[in-house]
Amino acid sequence: MEKSYHRIIFGDAENMQELQDGSVHLVVTSPPYFNAPFDYPDLYSSYDEYLEKMSKIAKEIKRVLADGRIVCIVCDDVLVNGKKYPVVADLTQIYVNEGFNYRDKIIWIKPEGYIRISRRSGVILQHPYPMYFYPDNIQETILIFQKGKFDYKSIPERVKELSKIDISEYQKEKWYLTTWNITNVLPLKNRIEAGVAAFPEEIPYRLIKLFSYVGETVLDPFVGSGTTIKVARILGRNSVGYEIDLELLEIIKEKMDLSQDYLFEKDFQCEITIRDDAKHLRSYLQSKVNLQKSVTKNGK
Repeated sequence: MEKSYHRIIFGDAENMQELQDGSVHLVVTSPPYFNAPFDYPDLYSSYDEYLEKMSKIAKEIKRVLADGRIVCIVCDDVLVNGKKYPVVADLTQIYVNEGFNYRDKIIWIKPEGYIRISRRSGVILQHPYPMYFYPDNIQETILIFQKGKFDYKSIPERVKELSKIDISEYQKEKWYLTTWNITNVLPLKNRIEAGVAAFPEEIPYRLIKLFSYVGETVLDPFVGSGTTIKVARILGRNSVGYEIDLELLEIIKEKMDLSQDYLFEKDFQCEITIRDDAKHLRSYLQSKVNLQKSVTKNGK
């Protein structure tokens, strides 16, 4: 297998100036959850601003994605300060409006044992009457969109054979269903993704195998801790990842084994670019919150 090439760009995916039109073969990503307390609280001033941002990035994804290729978005509706936002429906509308075909939706189900009764679902324990029901969520959605039609004859026979899907794995793990039972990344001590809303490697593993060929390029415009590019490397694909938060640099380097010295030549190359629009996002948001508290306290 040839050496794969990976590029991590710290900058806003609204402008993927480093990528040529139609140069990407698959997108696998999970956008930031709108102002969720476990992700980036107060990142957006309003839900409309969040949707506008997602629209601009969808437009740029369409430009860089090759004809016939797939976009996979791991997302979910978000509860913020007691109000639920229909993220899945709105992202679907954004990509359909952008001209993508709505191909499929897979529901990722997390193990029930890792979810305890919360204050939300526990309301009915205190008030066992109609209208007090609020369920706990153990699922996320994987939206799948396609840019036009795929030319199956465009793939050389050798590449097809190198990329062949293991049917026994496909059947055993039930990839063929619209529900995937996959354990989420657990909040264990000393994990690489501490403080990051990362998805498990099994999700990009399945999507990259199902929707791309060996040697092709996978894009993650919200690369986070680098799960997608790590799996792309393991599977012999090239990758490009965009991330605005510079505080994730060392986490990505660790996940990609860039901080280690190798006795032998690596089977991949990785380049990291830091643009002017990158920032230490978590520190920035915390300073913004502190400023707001100060203004409120002083009554200005």
